[in-house]
Amino acid sequence: QVQLVESGGGLVQAGGSLRLSCAGSGSMFSISPVAWYRQAPGKQRELVAGITSGGKTNYADSVKGRFTISRDNAKKTVYLQMNGLKRDDTAVYICQMVVTGTQVNYWGQGTQVTVSS
Repeated sequence: QVQLVESGGGLVQAGGSLRLSCAGSGSMFSISPVAWYRQAPGKQRELVAGITSGGKTNYADSVKGRFTISRDNAKKTVYLQMNGLKRDDTAVYICQMVVTGTQVNYWGQGTQVTVSS
């Protein structure tokens, strides 16, 4: 059974930084793509960034140049470094893993990020 546990959220002023972590379990985590999504109140869940098992990354246009996704497969952890935070980045950030070669996906519980002006 796969479990994803996010951490690192909190309250930060605009312009500040946070680093989120997504700790995974199970033998498939290190060979599966992982993504960060976010959901703000009243808005649809949106993809923020994704990373393949080999380290190839993609980003939403709204976070390019400010956010960096990375992974440490030995630690079964994916990170999201967020710099230059804006009020619009306020949301619950949720980690998702897609089991490689399948359409089976798992979600974490999310971690709240609040950016104040």
